[in-house]
Amino acid sequence: MSGKKKYFSRIIVSYIILILFCIIALYPVMQIVSISLRPADRLLSTSLELIPSNATFHSYERLFTETEFFQWLINSTLVAFVVTLTGVVLASTAGFAFSRFEFIGKKIGLLSLLVTQMFPATMLLLPMYIMLVKLHLINSYLGIIIMYSATALPFCIWQMKGYYDTIPTSLEEAGRIDGCNQFQTFYKIILPLASPALVITALFSFMSAWTEYVVAAQILQDTDLWTLPLGLKSFEANMGTEWGLYGAASVIITIPVVILFLSLSRWLVSGLTLGSVKG
Repeated sequence: MSGKKKYFSRIIVSYIILILFCIIALYPVMQIVSISLRPADRLLSTSLELIPSNATFHSYERLFTETEFFQWLINSTLVAFVVTLTGVVLASTAGFAFSRFEFIGKKIGLLSLLVTQMFPATMLLLPMYIMLVKLHLINSYLGIIIMYSATALPFCIWQMKGYYDTIPTSLEEAGRIDGCNQFQTFYKIILPLASPALVITALFSFMSAWTEYVVAAQILQDTDLWTLPLGLKSFEANMGTEWGLYGAASVIITIPVVILFLSLSRWLVSGLTLGSVKG
């Protein structure tokens, strides 16, 4: 009986710790929701109510009627979609090449990709900005897409390469025996098995474009091209900040990300763990 008591006590302690961390994680989110529902632009309140008694959706109404939020949402969706598609296509093919083929410069290429991850993206901002200026891509969707793709691809390629290393080469040999060429083997056999890693690649690429502010602030100067982070920054002025609009926009921006993570959650754990088994 003592063994069972220890077992159940450990379970209870584990649940208490998990509940505590869930509360810590959810409380800031509930605070944002509370700010968005307050009748005035009040950041702080002495009330402990997460949902104020005089809650109103006036900030959400103003967000869609008095600001360009819908345009910012379209811009961010377009940029994030193209960056995600680019990341998945290029990382899946480049990762396969690094995993399966031997060629001159392979080790140098992998080390170069790894070295780029040791520096923050802001260090690469100036040289890439100069490159975009010479290519006349400043203040354009293509310029910001190139910037986001370039910063996200090194991690995505390493992630895909590590996952491909866990897939036995015997499956490809069996495909060739059945008459598949190299591309058919990759497309019909390897890619379906690598779906967890593809999900991780897609999520990382999407988040790199969806929430980024510093690079967008330098590249996108036309207000018609602003993405969501730039739009939210515009709510902050010298004399005050529209906290109600800020909170309402933050809640709406979070919803697509939460839906995406929940719908792809069953691939996340396996994609993150199996891809790190081999280097």
